[in-house]
Amino acid sequence: MTQTVTARTGATAAAAPGRLAVEDVSVVVDGRALVDRASLHVAPGEVVGLVGPNGAGKSTLLRTVYRALRPTTGRVLLDGEDVRRMPGKSLARRLAAVLQESAAEFELSVYDVVAMGRTPHKRAFEGDDAGDRAVIMAALGEVEAAGLAHAPFSRLSGGEKQRVLIARALAQRAGTMVLDEPTNHLDLRHQLDTLRLVRRLGVTAVVALHDLNLAAVFCDRICVMDDGRVVTAGPPGKVLTPELLADVYRVEAEVTEHPRTGAPHITLLPGADSFGKE
Repeated sequence: MTQTVTARTGATAAAAPGRLAVEDVSVVVDGRALVDRASLHVAPGEVVGLVGPNGAGKSTLLRTVYRALRPTTGRVLLDGEDVRRMPGKSLARRLAAVLQESAAEFELSVYDVVAMGRTPHKRAFEGDDAGDRAVIMAALGEVEAAGLAHAPFSRLSGGEKQRVLIARALAQRAGTMVLDEPTNHLDLRHQLDTLRLVRRLGVTAVVALHDLNLAAVFCDRICVMDDGRVVTAGPPGKVLTPELLADVYRVEAEVTEHPRTGAPHITLLPGADSFGKE
């Protein structure tokens, strides 16, 4: 289900959305392929949901895109450039990430955590100017966390921390984003607000999600991973079928068209123990 993307405005305006290509990427650790020859292409401004059971390789693939991990084989391209060969600051101005780990152990204020997103745009040891402060506070406002600016990050709830980490990525103003379970720890309203925000920004985005119904509503395409491999990718209505759910997730489910959104809606059926993975 393709969504209409509105223009980015104000302090959260970003660089132009990039074209992302994952080409035949494998990540092997201790002889085990965590990602096995995965390929994925994301058009500028497209939101792609990365789904699959626990251990499917979603987080590993995203970390490879963000250059936190080096692929054993294959490469990741951003607008045709190999991300491994790009200077760190140059990449960070174009690609932002919201990952599952946090800086909770550091005694930083919420403002300081979000201010880290401005680092790629500044010289070494350069302080924040009025423009930076406006970007930081606007990013916090987007996630309804402006009132937490002076609070210690380490003392926030899980949901509050997640919103602050999203604000840090917004402050980075990159045109391409990877988000690893960005709705984790969030209540229902903030889950919806977060995914609406990703759509509204107009960035190119790859979003790892566990909630398939949210993925069906907010993503242009869905990429399904299992055992480190890309099983299939395509529009939600083509990908999310009872057969795929049985094969990949080992669950029995009914898939219908939601009467209001038009997106596939998944209802898990009880008594499906026989589908459990061994």
